[in-house]
Amino acid sequence: MLTKLLAYREAYLRDENGATAIEYGLIAAGISLAIVAVVFTFGDQLETTFTSMETAMTNANAEVESSR
Repeated sequence: MLTKLLAYREAYLRDENGATAIEYGLIAAGISLAIVAVVFTFGDQLETTFTSMETAMTNANAEVESSR
C-alpha cells in the first residue's frame, strides 16, 4: 500500500501537462501586455490617423456622388 502511494506521488511530481498550459498562458499575457502598451503609447496618433482616413473617404465619396 505504501509503495503504491509513493508511486502515485512520483507520478504526480513528474507530470508536466499543466506546465505547458501555464507557459502558453504566460505567452498570451505577454502579448496582451505588449498590445496594451502600444495602444497607450500610440493611441492618440492612431486616432488621428483613422480620423483623417475617415474624413478623406467621406470627402471622396461626396465627390463621387456629386459627379453623378
